[in-house]
Amino acid sequence: MVALIRHIMVLGRLRRARPVLGLLCCLLPMLLPIAASAEPDRWKAEGWKTDFSRSTVDFSSIISGGPPRDGIPPIDDPSFVPVEDVTGLDEREPVMSVMIGGEARAYPLRMMIWHEIVNDTLGGRAIAVTYCPLCNAAIVFDRTVDGSETTFGTTGKLRNSDLVMYDRQTESWWQQFTGEAIAGERTGMTLEVIPSRLEAWKHFRDRHPDGQVLTPGNPDLRDYGRNPYAGYDTSGVPFLYRGPMPEGILPLSYVVVIRETEAPPVVISLDRVRREGRIELKNGAVVTWVPGVRSALDDRAIAEGRQIGSVTVMRKGEDIAHELTFAFVVRAFLPEADILD
Repeated sequence: MVALIRHIMVLGRLRRARPVLGLLCCLLPMLLPIAASAEPDRWKAEGWKTDFSRSTVDFSSIISGGPPRDGIPPIDDPSFVPVEDVTGLDEREPVMSVMIGGEARAYPLRMMIWHEIVNDTLGGRAIAVTYCPLCNAAIVFDRTVDGSETTFGTTGKLRNSDLVMYDRQTESWWQQFTGEAIAGERTGMTLEVIPSRLEAWKHFRDRHPDGQVLTPGNPDLRDYGRNPYAGYDTSGVPFLYRGPMPEGILPLSYVVVIRETEAPPVVISLDRVRREGRIELKNGAVVTWVPGVRSALDDRAIAEGRQIGSVTVMRKGEDIAHELTFAFVVRAFLPEADILD
């Protein structure tokens, strides 16, 4: 059942299949215990060497997303071109952008949506650039764990609709949205989040004319530019999710999450930031509305997606780590957080 839904979504037929998928989503809570066996023995039979005796989560909360391990292939040897040589990107297309040690790179969502993880090194720092389409969670991590560099892949599993990654050094499983190891030898460890932005290609190009942009090593490997989740962020319910829903806000409403180690998370609806334009928080962070950024999860062609805008979150001129995600994701992973709307 889970694989069926995933297959329909990957074919990009979400709008036409929405009535059927709505029925399937209603049935999922009853069918998943039967359709998605979560026993470690089954995972070991798939070839996993993960130490499943160590975990911080209920294994029944982990389900198959459809593809096998690395069936959504991460990029381990990324190729880049200078900003001035980029062609074919709409000015408002969303890109993930990172700047470390004076070096800036952009990772277009037209590629991230098909690969989800890029293992890279920028400014001398080993990083993992990650994107989970079902959560619209674009997060960059330091991939040095316990003093040792590792690379990450996709398990093919989901928890609360969020990508479950694995590190290739120990095959521990990691929750992408939290950056926490949830099973295996490294259970309980947390990856360091590196500040990044989700912005329009034009904004990155104007800010970093000497920057670099991720480009396909093999342009024919995937249908880059096509959104396989067409209509997802305007659908009524999140797919492959069976957790509690947020109150007072639609589950697929965009929200900004600001997480800092010394403070509880601050969550603000994107609609509120759009209305006010600029919000100054008590901790000194400034959240600013940025117009002209397309949704990667709307139209079948990302270059034609509706404009939803984005945000910057800064303090004293420096970017602060944040995510533009969905309300249901906050309810699932940050249940103590109130959404300011």
